[in-house]
Amino acid sequence: MNKNFSIESLGEFSSISRVDLKDKLDFTSCEISINTLLANTNVPFIHYHKNNEEIYIILNGNGEIKLDNELILIKKGDIIRVAPSVRRQIFAKSDLNYICIQAKENSLTQYTFTDGVIE
Repeated sequence: MNKNFSIESLGEFSSISRVDLKDKLDFTSCEISINTLLANTNVPFIHYHKNNEEIYIILNGNGEIKLDNELILIKKGDIIRVAPSVRRQIFAKSDLNYICIQAKENSLTQYTFTDGVIE
């Protein structure tokens, strides 16, 4: 297997509650998970991070995200960035699919236009 890239097939993930991609694809820079909450369920804990911000990308469904003491409606197409210290929990009103990307806050030093090389 080539160590310079990894490919993993997710297949049908709507019935799986969480797929962690870090170990499946040997990520070295971030953590990404694909998550499913069934209607009228929630992430079973409130949490925050020491160093990592999280970005949530809502793929399908709707619900609410509690950020500290504020409850915010979320729906398909929403993208939410949450600083490490913010306490968070997600609640699904309908079946809810989302991607969660976790990376160290303020660690991005290069991006597509400064890191990419055109040949």
